Amino acid sequence: MVPASSLAGRKMLVVGASMGIGRALAIEAVRAGADVVLVARRGDALKEAVEQAGGGSPVEADLRSPEDCARIGSEAHRLLGTVDLAVFSAGTALMRPIRELASSHWAQMLETNLIGINLTISALIPSLAPGAIVAAMSSESVGHPFYWLVGYTSTKAALEESLRGWRVEHPEVRFSCIQVGATVPTDFGSNFEPERLDVAMQVWARQGRAQATIMNTEDVAQVILGILASAVPYPGIGLEHIVVRSPAPVIDNADVMIQASSSQLDPGS
Repeated sequence: MVPASSLAGRKMLVVGASMGIGRALAIEAVRAGADVVLVARRGDALKEAVEQAGGGSPVEADLRSPEDCARIGSEAHRLLGTVDLAVFSAGTALMRPIRELASSHWAQMLETNLIGINLTISALIPSLAPGAIVAAMSSESVGHPFYWLVGYTSTKAALEESLRGWRVEHPEVRFSCIQVGATVPTDFGSNFEPERLDVAMQVWARQGRAQATIMNTEDVAQVILGILASAVPYPGIGLEHIVVRSPAPVIDNADVMIQASSSQLDPGS
């Protein structure tokens, strides 16, 4: 559990708070005493997350909409005043060979995984407290793309580079990149066709990308929130790059991974 004293009274924004790691992280932050604004595009799931947490302020918004990105910033200011910690856990992926990615596919992933996050950070800048932490979830696949997820990985690589740029232009804010390994359950693979996923998992296993144990969403959220919360009171300490990955050995078949449905598997958020 996150020590209540580390987050009590802190002002926090979580984007992607209706499902997966973002949802678990937001719920735990509310329970630890933080004043949390939860942002997601699915209103019903967002409402359920707020009810489960026992608090928090829901904001329904879509990162693919520039107007919504600006509104997230204005709503965060209205509801929180200054923001101590902002976490971006939203992301989308399409499982396709590179040659099958149409411009609309690239646009969908770029708008959510890169452009929307950066536009929202821009809108948040005036409301960030001195030494605030802005953390964005990336993927362990950056630098080592998974078969049929190269488009997704490319957008995450661009996100990581943009975070480096934010550090250069706004050193008063701590920008953190959190690379996450395979995690279940999440909503990451909800767009994946089961037949493609089965093929991809077999290839991942042959290529040494399948691990014997996949991390649990709740555990990952606890660890990430604990790390971020511990750093919030110490503005002189940066958390530039964090990797959260299962220590389990690689396996030579996909049996373990295939047991995870397409709506659960997340090879890096």
